[in-house]
Amino acid sequence: MDLLDRRFLFVVGKGGVGKTTVAAGLALAASRRGKKTLLALVNCKERVSQLLDTEPIGPDIIPIGENLDAVNMTPDAALEEYGLMILKVKAVYNAVFKNKLVRAFLKGTPGLEAWSMLGKAFYHACPPKGDPDYDLVIVDAPATGHALDMLRVPFVIESVAPPGLLRRDASRAVDMFRDPERAGAVLVTLPEYMPANETIELADALTQELQVPVLQLVINRVLNVLFAEKERPIVEALPAGLSPESEILGLAEAGKRRVLRETVQARAVRKVCGHIDAPCSELPHYEGLENDRAVMEALSEALLNGV
Repeated sequence: MDLLDRRFLFVVGKGGVGKTTVAAGLALAASRRGKKTLLALVNCKERVSQLLDTEPIGPDIIPIGENLDAVNMTPDAALEEYGLMILKVKAVYNAVFKNKLVRAFLKGTPGLEAWSMLGKAFYHACPPKGDPDYDLVIVDAPATGHALDMLRVPFVIESVAPPGLLRRDASRAVDMFRDPERAGAVLVTLPEYMPANETIELADALTQELQVPVLQLVINRVLNVLFAEKERPIVEALPAGLSPESEILGLAEAGKRRVLRETVQARAVRKVCGHIDAPCSELPHYEGLENDRAVMEALSEALLNGV
């Protein structure tokens, strides 16, 4: 089954690994296939407008391309929209959600702000009645720990909330998030030890604790390999065999540094790919991503081609 044939994708990884780039790339790819797509950012420092050369993205859904909309969800705006989705009538919403006591209760309820954002994104993919607003919703999640906390919320609501709308929606979300035919996680990492180890822990938490399927692994900023594995020990040892006056000492030391980076990269990739049972795409190290839409388009294609 093709990754983009699902209804809901959760893009997650350690901070700084390129989650937003991957989420935007997947959204571009889906929209090119004619799928009505929503890219939902979670209360983040917005940079998608730079990547896709569009107007800044705020808490209101805006079109940013053919078949592609985007929103940067904030807790207050998401709670209002989610409340309107549930209650349907603005006057009823105001009577309930604008009440000071109710708002104070909502603010003090653990996890509810996270669920308002996740629930809003979920509603666009899977409304209780009628056709969904979008063929595919892609959530650019917070960094690993916060993302797991956000995903845990519907599971907790389903377990402890009394029967009602909140529990009903949480149960529907849990069913979708655990269904590999409809939803799943895309994990993003770097070819380095710490991000790779954190990604392995994240995959275990998703699949074992929450039973959320991992659909794809994306290794970002992969260096081109300059030295074959059998050549690396030779290049690494080269500076030690040269005199301090050698004209090629600087070049030899640069070669050694490159060999060490390639060795770390190869081991990290081998470890994370060996642990996570999901298709893997490698994205090259790139320059000028935010200044060249063509680079973003190329990365979007590479995400699905595994290159």
